[in-house]
Amino acid sequence: MRRPSEGPSMPDYTHAPEPLGVPTRRAAIRLLDAVLRRGEALEAALPAATRAIHGPDRGLAHAIAAETLRRLPDLDALIDSATKTNLPDDAKARMALRIALVQTLVLGTPSHAAIATVLPLVDGGPRKLVHGVFGTLFRAGVLLPEVPTLPAPVELRWEAAWGEEMVDAARVAIAVPPPLDLTIADPSETEGWREKLGGVSFMPGHLRLGEHASVPDMDGFSDGAWWVQDIAASLPARLLGQGAGHVLDLCAAPGGKSLQLAAAGWTVTSVDNSQSRIKRLRENLFRTHLKAEVVNADILDWQPAEPADAVLIDAPCSATGIFRRHPDVLHRVRPSIIAETAALQARIFARAADWVKPGGTLVYATCSLELSEGEAQLDAFLAARSDYSVVPVAQSELPEGIAPTEQGTVRTLPGMLAEQGGADGFFMVRLKRS
Repeated sequence: MRRPSEGPSMPDYTHAPEPLGVPTRRAAIRLLDAVLRRGEALEAALPAATRAIHGPDRGLAHAIAAETLRRLPDLDALIDSATKTNLPDDAKARMALRIALVQTLVLGTPSHAAIATVLPLVDGGPRKLVHGVFGTLFRAGVLLPEVPTLPAPVELRWEAAWGEEMVDAARVAIAVPPPLDLTIADPSETEGWREKLGGVSFMPGHLRLGEHASVPDMDGFSDGAWWVQDIAASLPARLLGQGAGHVLDLCAAPGGKSLQLAAAGWTVTSVDNSQSRIKRLRENLFRTHLKAEVVNADILDWQPAEPADAVLIDAPCSATGIFRRHPDVLHRVRPSIIAETAALQARIFARAADWVKPGGTLVYATCSLELSEGEAQLDAFLAARSDYSVVPVAQSELPEGIAPTEQGTVRTLPGMLAEQGGADGFFMVRLKRS
């Protein structure tokens, strides 16, 4: 981690005019408030919180907020070490200190710029407090730990489910944003794209990049030769294999799995209840020159005209498995939310199971690290549905470093593929209807 840049003692900004960059920091605090106080997803809060800024400033506000959430427990520990009494979690002074420290210690912003752009956001006595605490920590040369601390409730929950080794791996995984994975539309062209773009391939149709340009500017994007999709997120559609009739892709948007299925030769019906996400799905289909029937509907109300040969359920969930990309889930997802999504998944699972032809295949998946959204869902489903059985996943269907469970399901956890950059947390199972 960077040490705060050396320099003269900080001037007092209390009466200075508002410096450039303050609106960006104000937007970052609004983003943090939306996540931590109102429980909103960071991406969902972005349009409203950044309405007053544009272009690169939006990206900077998002980066400040995301890195703050990635390092929140450790930032708060530094702040608490320099105050006589702990500030309230939602105090403006704490928020200002969080983003000033994360800019200096993580993003490399000079200390004078970091404090100058947050002081105007704090009024009265708290402004003096922020100035004093930041100065104390700056002069002490504080650092953040190389391996971040996860929120205590998350650590306790995951340790109970998966053990201490998994929690240690999750701490390492949250330290940096994940690499960029691509799914190649034509797996036979994987090596050609590896030569063009660099990176490494874990299996046909996959490419992982380290350093990369802006995605829309990369070779092959505008032609629809590939799309961005984490290696773990690409596995559920792979479990259905090459096209063998009609498949329903439920909760489909923004469409990575629909694209995979269409590219594999399936006749695809993609169903999702979000208009904004459906728009992205249509755009992705247009860009990749792939076809699917797109239905904007709630699958608890909608049903197909006839059963399908296969159904893929990427069920709505807590999304704790994508915490590397969306660190806000660590702070806004509570047991009550997990219980609500688990209940919704059970309803979707049971309903969609009736839409599979006898002899057909059902794949259920969630991007969650919670047992209640994965293994427990499967146990309850099998107890209620004697007409379904697990079709075990073979190691040959998975990349090296990810292995099927004894039951034949797939569970990706922090620590898997760690040396290659890791993978998102997923649960998936393939079932056959008798």
